[in-house]
Amino acid sequence: MKSKYMMISLFIIFLQFITLSHSKSIVKNLPRFDGDLPFTLETGYIGMGEEDAMQVFYYFVESERNPSEDPLFLYFAGGPGASGLYPFLYQNGPLSFNFESSKRHNITLELNPYSWSKVANVIFVDLPVGVGFSYAKTWEASRSSDSILAVQGYEFIRQWLVENPKFISNPLYISGISYMGIIVPNVALEVYKGNERGNQPQLNIKGCLLINPLSDKFIDFNSRVEFAHRLALISDDIYESTKAACADGDYVYNVPDNSLCAQNLKRVDECTRRIKFGFILEPMCNATDMVPTCKDFTDTFIQTWVNYKDVQKALNVREGTIEKWEYANTSIAYDLKKNDTIYYSYDVWSTIASHKQLLTKNCQVLIMCADHDMVFPYLGTEKWIKALNLPIESPWEPWFVRSQVAGYHMTYARSGSSIKFATVKGAGHALAMYKPEEALTLMDRWLASHAYLSFSS
Repeated sequence: MKSKYMMISLFIIFLQFITLSHSKSIVKNLPRFDGDLPFTLETGYIGMGEEDAMQVFYYFVESERNPSEDPLFLYFAGGPGASGLYPFLYQNGPLSFNFESSKRHNITLELNPYSWSKVANVIFVDLPVGVGFSYAKTWEASRSSDSILAVQGYEFIRQWLVENPKFISNPLYISGISYMGIIVPNVALEVYKGNERGNQPQLNIKGCLLINPLSDKFIDFNSRVEFAHRLALISDDIYESTKAACADGDYVYNVPDNSLCAQNLKRVDECTRRIKFGFILEPMCNATDMVPTCKDFTDTFIQTWVNYKDVQKALNVREGTIEKWEYANTSIAYDLKKNDTIYYSYDVWSTIASHKQLLTKNCQVLIMCADHDMVFPYLGTEKWIKALNLPIESPWEPWFVRSQVAGYHMTYARSGSSIKFATVKGAGHALAMYKPEEALTLMDRWLASHAYLSFSS
């Protein structure tokens, strides 16, 4: 009997500890949205690291279809350094700004009819710390890297599922956009390896989903020149001359030692500098062009809205932990050939080897690429996937939405694992912003296509 009471006491202490280190709340309504939220939104913090020195903020949206059985997506915004609130409000989350009627200081929200929460449970996370509303209690906890972030991503989803055990059996997918192509496969690997080590809880991981990913810093950055040629941004003459002058298809890293290459790249730059890399069909503009078609202008809405005190209170943000919310932490975010910062080390060059390992784990991968994105062109993704030498399960063919060609796709497979590569026609880097219905349709059909493999295994 004494032992029984001791166990109960220890359990009560454990619950008190969890309550202190983690917190979560259901958000019923948000300022500038009319009425109660017609979906379940939970926000909160997960304490991680030594003495919970990392406090990681998240936004969790339950599936509007069947939350107890639908897949669970852990979604990373790009950067690294971008907040999970950005895709939540601009891309694949349940809410969006009303771009037509909103002004800089008169912003309204509306429902996104193509939210991924229509068919899945989605966690948008602010990682690494120093991003969004996540914060560190110590200097050591504020530092991270590509490799550390992969471990942190695994630790976050483990702890989140301990806090939300009703979702432990749901099929789990690690997902993200842009630079997170460097992170997501390694988070997935950490989950698989953790399961193999016998870590508890065992996570029901099924695969990962990547949007316009950076996967190899040589292939993806260098693919921009070939992409510019294919899209008629540079002429045959400029392309062939540049290709001949720049050895081994290296337009980025050997330029200081190759003056002829640099001269040719100057011609490439003259043709492309007035092109918006994120979406080459979009006109150049800036935040002073106050029209709903200017992304630079509408991107200011989130900065204004989320820094209102009533918004942060509604989101249950801990007062005083963040001086000013920023869309992206520039001290963490990566740029071409950027050196490590005091806060973050860019120590993963390529994830091709990681994808090779995932192919041995019964892992399903979807990679969706916008065909008008010049940040990380689809050509680079196509090239490194081919380097894996996988058998083709289904050949290149169009896929459709509302009887119209929405893009093209093909599937590679080996030993129960697969990589589905799909393009989205007429989309830019923030893919789900430009083609929301197509992004949701592609994701949902992919889940259904391998349900017989993943949901029953």
